[in-house]
Amino acid sequence: MGTYLNLIPVEIQDHIRGIAKTSGLPQVEESIELIAQGWVEKKEAFESKIEELKMEEVDEFSKDSEGGALVLTYSGSLVTVGPLIQGVRTVDYTSIGLRQDVPASASKDNSSLLEDICVDESAVFADGPIKKSSAVFKIAVIVEDLSPKEEEKKLSEVTQILTQEFVDVNKTLILE
Repeated sequence: MGTYLNLIPVEIQDHIRGIAKTSGLPQVEESIELIAQGWVEKKEAFESKIEELKMEEVDEFSKDSEGGALVLTYSGSLVTVGPLIQGVRTVDYTSIGLRQDVPASASKDNSSLLEDICVDESAVFADGPIKKSSAVFKIAVIVEDLSPKEEEKKLSEVTQILTQEFVDVNKTLILE
């Protein structure tokens, strides 16, 4: 096994191997290591950004929560769950960019969660841009007191920044 794959929690290593199969990359150990490297870099970017913005990491996010959340999945995708505004949420899904079996990105206003979002389980939507995500690795919430519109704007901004960082990671890995 490679250096980066060893840095990833065991429960996610098999998921990384599965991504390698659908990535379009050659089916060799180097491809798995490349995807693992990208996953580690994306995890670090996510953790750095939530620390910088003083967001709180939680293990569970209630489907009825008034606030929103930023979710990092086992596959390294981002799911942004906006705050409840008039009973619905805006949900944005951004893939890791290397997978060919999921959309690169999808967004839907008037979304709703089918159930609470929990670490190590899929995020499932009653109505959303995707039916369900891969298992959730991390959930971050904004703790500062913001109006729903301000929180939605802040979540959108952090998602745009992280998405660009994730795209840059992918470009770097593909060029190596």
